[in-house]
Amino acid sequence: MISFLNDYSEGAHPAIMQALQDTNLVSTIGYGLDEYCALAADRIREAVQSDHAQVHFLVGGTQANRVLISSALRPHEAVITALTGHVVDHETGAIEASGHKVLTIPASQGKLTPELAERIRAAHNSEHMVKPRMVYVSNSTEIGTFYSLQELEELSAYCRSHHMYFFLDGARLGSALTAPGNDVTLPDLARLTDAFYIGGTKNGALFGEALVLVNPALQQDFRHHIKQNGAMLAKGRLLGIQFAELFRDQLYFRIAAHANAMAALLKQAITEAGYSFMIDSNTNQLFPILPNEVLEQLRSRYLFSHWEKTSDTHSVIRLVTSWATAEEDVQAFAEELLAISGAAVSK
Repeated sequence: MISFLNDYSEGAHPAIMQALQDTNLVSTIGYGLDEYCALAADRIREAVQSDHAQVHFLVGGTQANRVLISSALRPHEAVITALTGHVVDHETGAIEASGHKVLTIPASQGKLTPELAERIRAAHNSEHMVKPRMVYVSNSTEIGTFYSLQELEELSAYCRSHHMYFFLDGARLGSALTAPGNDVTLPDLARLTDAFYIGGTKNGALFGEALVLVNPALQQDFRHHIKQNGAMLAKGRLLGIQFAELFRDQLYFRIAAHANAMAALLKQAITEAGYSFMIDSNTNQLFPILPNEVLEQLRSRYLFSHWEKTSDTHSVIRLVTSWATAEEDVQAFAEELLAISGAAVSK
């Protein structure tokens, strides 16, 4: 089976596996205080151009979101996000379980705007309601779109004018930053947000996210919050080694660009076959609308996610490419899609 199911199906990029093997018998202290975590943090601070930023390594995205949000907000405070935000339906209520309400609003292309955030903030205007205190966005979004620099600047200005934290979920940040048309950089994120994280799990690492705390108000005692949430890995070196490798010689960006390039080839093939998409995406997630009879035949050789039905005869699926996606697998999918579609038309 050829998988377009997600971008974390495989283990890790060979360079990371080699780095883990090369350091396997090196003894270090634990809990992220080792030299590899220090090296990785230094490389990330250099990449984001912020000497004062704190960098903390956590195992996964849900963990990073919960630890950051629960530590930043007081008990009566809430977070605003687009309805498609990952913290809404795909984290088993992790944020609500920490005592903080997630306030949602439908957003075109999955992207929050100051106007949408203000609708929520203005509606929560008394002590009888939770108080919005944070704006949460994902880049790239859960439906494959990405924010422009102007959009992030507007959100940042909005948050600062209303004394709200601005937090960016970067589970697929590599894909966003290397997408055609992107004009956002890591230094931009360090300048505009209070905190963001750089996703490794979905971009070549075995596991791990690098949480960057820019706002000093979020930095105090943060390791206490990590430990209290059960998120402090005793063998923290495993995270540091991976991110030190990802941020050596631009590996993080090179493999993200590869995932996007493979998605672009898929997109071209699907378009040439005459099919449309739920949304236009230039990142590594695609959402084509295909006939159900075509999908049934594709499922015999390919793994992908069913997204939603559009009619009794057509459905949206999600195709995801990764650092490990081979061009020959993309070509095989393209050729089979054309063959199946041609056979379906000739019936």
